[in-house]
Order: sequence, then C-alpha cells, then structure tokens
Amino acid sequence: MPNHLIAEKSPYLQQHANNPVDWYPWGEEAFERARRENRPIFLSIGYSTCHWCHVMEHESFEKEDIAEILNRDFVPIKVDREERPDIDHIYMTFVQAATGSGGWPMSVFLTPDLKPFFGGTYFPPDNRYGRPGFAAVLNKIAEAWQKQQAEIVASSADVFDKIRRVSEPDGRPGPTAPDRTLLDSTFQYFRRSFDSANGGFGHAPKFPRPVVFNFLLRYYHQFGAEEALEMTLATLRAMAAGGMHDQLGGGFHRYSVDELWFVPHFEKMLYDQAQLTISYIEAYQITHDPFYAATARSTLEYVLRDMTHPDGAFYSAEDADSVIDPAHPREKGEGAFYLWTAQEIETILGPRPAEIFNYRYGVETDGNVRSDPQGEFEHKNILYAHHTIAETAAHFHISEQDTTAQLRDACAKLFAVRSKRIRPHLDDKVLTSWNALMISAFAKAAAVLDEPRFLDAAQRAASFLVTRMYDRATGRLLRRYRDGEAAINGFLDDYAFLIGALLDLYEADFDPAHIEFALSLTSKMRDLFEDPERGGFFTTAAGDKSLVVRMQDSYDGAEPSGNSMAGLDLQRLAHLTDCDDLRQAAERTLRALWPAISSQPVAVPQMLVALDYVLAMRQEIVIAGERKQSEPFLRAVRQRFLPHAVLVLIDSNGTREQLVHFFPAAAQMSQVDDKPTAYVCQGYVCKLPVNEVAKFDELLQ
Repeated sequence: MPNHLIAEKSPYLQQHANNPVDWYPWGEEAFERARRENRPIFLSIGYSTCHWCHVMEHESFEKEDIAEILNRDFVPIKVDREERPDIDHIYMTFVQAATGSGGWPMSVFLTPDLKPFFGGTYFPPDNRYGRPGFAAVLNKIAEAWQKQQAEIVASSADVFDKIRRVSEPDGRPGPTAPDRTLLDSTFQYFRRSFDSANGGFGHAPKFPRPVVFNFLLRYYHQFGAEEALEMTLATLRAMAAGGMHDQLGGGFHRYSVDELWFVPHFEKMLYDQAQLTISYIEAYQITHDPFYAATARSTLEYVLRDMTHPDGAFYSAEDADSVIDPAHPREKGEGAFYLWTAQEIETILGPRPAEIFNYRYGVETDGNVRSDPQGEFEHKNILYAHHTIAETAAHFHISEQDTTAQLRDACAKLFAVRSKRIRPHLDDKVLTSWNALMISAFAKAAAVLDEPRFLDAAQRAASFLVTRMYDRATGRLLRRYRDGEAAINGFLDDYAFLIGALLDLYEADFDPAHIEFALSLTSKMRDLFEDPERGGFFTTAAGDKSLVVRMQDSYDGAEPSGNSMAGLDLQRLAHLTDCDDLRQAAERTLRALWPAISSQPVAVPQMLVALDYVLAMRQEIVIAGERKQSEPFLRAVRQRFLPHAVLVLIDSNGTREQLVHFFPAAAQMSQVDDKPTAYVCQGYVCKLPVNEVAKFDELLQ
C-alpha cells in the first residue's frame, strides 16, 4: 500500500511513496500526530538523484523489519531538500555541529515540537563502515525517548538556542569604507591551495565551485593579477579534459572522486551546467581562445537536448546511477550509461578508427580505472582527453584536420549507440532559482557567441517562470513546478537569482521590461526577506510556523548564497538606476554580513564579488541607434570581459521613453549625425560620444 507521499509531486518523495515505511510529507498532519502520540519524529532529507539516498532506501526503507520499528516508535517524515532548502539548512546546521560533517541522506531525530536532538547522514542497516547499524540506532533512540524524555527535550531546547544564535548576525557592523585587504587575503588563500599539477583547489574529492572562478576572474580584472587568471584557466581546462566532463554528450558531472578530475560522481545537476557555462564564457571573453567557447556551447547543447521542458523551462538533474543490463532494469550502477569496454568501441568503429579514438580518449583493453573499491568499473573505460588533437595526429602521422574529422565521426557514432541505452533517472521538476542560473548562462552565451538559439532558450525559460511560477496578484514567486502544478512560496535565492538573470537577459535582448520586472521583484524580495534592523536577508519569509528558526545564510558553496546574489543584484541595479535607496540596501547587506565575510572570506567568494563591485571603477555604456546598425558596437562590448559595466541600448524613441523611468540619462543620449553613437561613462561622467567602432574600442580600454 502506498504511504502518505503518494500525492506528492516531488520525484524524490515519489520514489519513497511505496516504501513500507509510513512516510509523511513535511506538514501539520505529521506534526499533529507526533504531538498527539508523543512520538519523536524521524526526519529523512535527500533528493532524487542522490546515490547514497538510493542505497539507504534499498538497504533500510524497503525492509519490513526496519519499517516496523520506524512505524511503531516514530513519525517518519520525508523532505526533498531541493524543494525545501529552508528545512534542509536548519537541520544540516545541527548535523554539522553535532557530527563535524554533513551530507545526504540526512537523518535527524526531532522532538514533537520539531527541535533536533540526534542526527547523522547515511546509516547502514547493520554495523559497517565504522557506522552503527540503523536498526540499532532506532531501537536505542526509542528506548531513550521512553526513559529519558525530559532530558532529551531539555537538550533539544539548548541545541535550538545554539542554532538560533548561529543563524543571527552577531551585530558587529562592517566598515563604512571597505578596502581590498580581504580580496587580497582570499586570493592568497586560493593561491596556496591551488593544485598546480592537476588544477583545482585542495585535495580529492574535487568539486567544481564556480563562485571561486567568479571571484578570481574579477580579482584578475580589477588588479591585474595574472596568477588568478592562470589558476582559473588551468582548472577549467583540466575539468574539461577529465572524466567529469561528458566527452560525448557535453555537460559536467557533479564532482571528481580523485584529484585528476578523472573518475566522477556521474550525477549531472542543472546548477553546475549553468554556472560552469558562465565561467567558460568569461574565460573566452578574456582569452578569445575558442576552446572555452566550444566547452560552453557543448554544455548548453546538452541542456537543450536532455534537460529542457517542452515549454522551455529546465529540469533539475540526472542521476548518477543507471541500468547496467536492460534485461535487469532494477540493477543499476554508478555511471553505467557513460562507460565503455574497448571491445564495444572497436565493434562500433572498426579497428583503425577505434585505435585513434582510444588513443585520444584514454581507452584501455582491460579498462582504465585503477582505483575501483566498489568494483563498479571493472573492464570499463571512462572517456577523458588523454591526448590532445595535435598529439593524436602526430602519433598516427595524419593531419590535425583529418584527425579532428575522424574523431568527430567516431564520437557521433558512439553517441548514437549510447543514446539507445536506458538513460539515468531524470528529476524533471522545475526550480525557479536553478532555472534563473540557467537563464543567465544562455543569455550571456547568446550575447558573447552571437547565437540566437541560446537567446531563444533564455527568453522561453524566463517566460515560463513569469507565466507559471509568478503570482501577479501577490507579486510572489513560487519555488517548484512539476506535472502542471506550481507550489511552495519562493525563497530568497529564487528572487535573487531571477533578478540577476533578468539583468543578464536585458543585456542580451535589451527589452526594458526585464529591468522593470527585476525592480518589482527586488521590492518584493526586500519586503519578504530583508532584515530591516540589521540589514542582510533571511532565507525565508516570515510566518512559517513549522520552521523552528528563521536563518540567514552567506555560504557560497555549489551555488552562491541568496545573500551574496541579493547583494550583487542591489549593486547592479543601483549602478543602473543611480538609486540611493538600492545602494544603501546593498551596503547594509555587506555590513550585516561582515563578521562572516571577514572571519571566513574563502567561504563567501560570491559575496566578495559584490564587495569587488563596490570597490571597482564602474562604467556605464550606452549605445544609441537602430538595433541592426548598432551590432558592431554591441560586439565590441560583448567580446570584452567588463564585469563592472552596465550596457544600455536605445534603439527607438519608444525604448527611450521606457528607459528614462529607471535610467534618466537616456533622455540626453541620442544618435549624432544620424549614425549609431556610443557613450562611455565612468561614475556617470561621460566621454565625448563616438560614431566609429575603432574609437569606441579605444574608449573601452
């Protein structure tokens, strides 16, 4: 019989809807039962493409004996962390403080009033891996609840107070005029932790953290630190060459288990595709090396092909696990969809093309994975760029042009065969914040690579969010869309990421409506989330009684924090509109979060991007002229990395009338001598307008 999750839309909750565990979704029905029956709550948090979540489900939640204990002694609740990052954040803070680490699945035991008292991550069904068995843990906690309930409740109250104190700013104001000292010290940290042999920072496992690239590229631009650029480019090249980059289909896997970027965890997340695309696009703007543009293109093509809803929005993720043998569809293995034997490749390509392909992509007869503790890659190969095109051509004594053509043909044949395999599970829910990141990526790529298909993708996704996930009556965003239903009030990151995406989309298609909507969302974001007393933003709006604490977050991890993005949005909008109120709100955000910024700047590199924007000499670039005739001027801007500039196009009198409402200077800027005219300003002081692209290019320098 299905449990209480059967009506839920979340793919993760649906995966557990037929477990013998009597799961409830997060909500008053479960809370009321826990209070009425005086039972502790077992809270399990994960997401649908999480490998160890699948493992714990198979080992424990599908087992009748463990389900019997959970159903008898606890009220079990399941939460999709991607739908409810607010719940996840609260209890992850507890687990990390209690155990020194965190991860998913997250397993937390709560009192009936939702305060945590014990927690961890994955528990095996019996004692192994140095972890206690799950059944033993459940029995021990149930016994403790019966015999020591008063002590547990008192302890949970103390824990709750600590979480609340951690979540609140400590009240120490930041400097009224910050300088570059923190930027310098953060650069030095990344310099020391940089792996000069393999790219990346620190040791295995290696996670792509695009917020670090955002910081380093702006530090290079601002202060001329060539080393910041070199570290970024070396890492981007190493990642693209490694097995964590899908060499046949494009896109990036979640992380590398080794220091070489070779053996990945094969999950593919939308937010990685979005942010890494932007990193490669910015690297291309700086270097003009087509390698970075090609990597960005292949990533976006993957998203369009495999991660796009028919109506234009983007899906959330693809699983790491996939079917090994179609004859046994329930048996799945890590990365099975992506792996190859040497024999398969030779059968498909023929001996000589296979030899060339194998040399290029590191394929070995007995498999190329040396470290395989789980035995999942035996005799299998992970494709990676083992040799360059030039090295491959020299080895086989053929031209680079012929080598490229042969490899392109080989990749197409293997991709066609791979496409007939059973694909990994697709998490097809649409999340506002992740879609916003993807809109930014498509918009930036459309502008820099002059690709109309990418602009169309960004516009369609933005339209989807506006029409399906925005309530015009209340001015509020919704978090999740799936199977015809939009639900869950948006969180800070939904607003902050979408505001940034709208500004990026404006600079791709120059529709002033994007800026008007961004300003409207900013006003709503401030109403719902801003701390009016201390500055900064809460991650959730007030009023949700199921949350034991209202938290502020500043950590920039796999995704930037909502506070970091909100701070940068406010800076960009203040720069565009010259609005003191927005500028002051941005400054209050930095001051409120200054203790976190100054004590652990490496944890908040995206917030340092916002600080960098404060310190920069900002430019205002305005082009007046009909769109098609102005294209040479637009290309001159878009081929440069200008992270502290706003770009405005006045292509008609109607556009000017729209723009003056938030960009008053537009009233004074028009064509000179009936030709497209460019204005380059710094701090709202403009140089003489120019009609020639060459002179415009000089001004941009």
